[in-house]
Formats: sequence, C-alpha cells, structure tokens
Amino acid sequence: MKKSDSTEGQSASELIDKRIAELGDWRGEALSRMRKLIQEADPDVVEEWKWMGTPVWSHDGIICTGESYKATVKLTFAKGASLKDPVQLFNASLDGNTRRAIDLHEGEEVDAGAFKALILAAVALNTSGGKARPRRAK
Repeated sequence: MKKSDSTEGQSASELIDKRIAELGDWRGEALSRMRKLIQEADPDVVEEWKWMGTPVWSHDGIICTGESYKATVKLTFAKGASLKDPVQLFNASLDGNTRRAIDLHEGEEVDAGAFKALILAAVALNTSGGKARPRRAK
C-alpha cells in the first residue's frame, strides 16, 4: 500500500488511524474493517486525507471515501453508478448520475467478497482511463 503525504507531518494513513481511534465505537470498527478490505482488494491503494478530514482511497483516481456520521459510516464510490453491483451493496446516493454509496449502520455486516469486487471494478475503471458512464437510478 502506498501512502501519500498529509498536513502537519503526519501521513494520511496515520490520520486515518487517528480518526478510527477517536471514534472509539462501532463506527471506528466498521471503518477499520472496510479499510482492511480495501487494502486486501488493492494492495497498491493510496490513502489520502482530503476535504478537512475525509479518508480517501485512490488508485489512478478516487475509488471511494469513508465518512463517519452519528448513525452511519458512509463509503461513497466516486464512479459508483458505472459499476456493476449484482449483490446490491449500494444503498445510498442512488439518485445521482455518478456516485453511489454504501451506508453501514451499527451491527450491519457487508459481504466481503462483493465489496472487494466493487473495489476491483472501481480500480479497473480508473486504470482503464474510462470516464464514468452516467446511469439513472431505476
């Protein structure tokens, strides 16, 4: 896994570690679990820290972001509307033409194999040089 530099002398990976620890509850555990799956799916993923404190995973472009809210951990795929999702992991931001998201709530598990397949599909789209194909929600 590659690491990009960040502010204040800390790498993005260190800042993500810090965010996970600060959450200190199921949200930190969920974010940590999803981060591990991202890294397993794509060992060359680059971790970034953008937009005033948002973990971002990239490979030739943004794969997804990981945000934490009071009741959810949201993984937003930058080009999610262009990805096939046969297991229907995407359950949020379904109205947009480009992005799709997975909202995790306390106690919910994600199909690890299906999630890794989404990561690999996002990487393939990014590395192909292809642009996201807008798709309307059904």
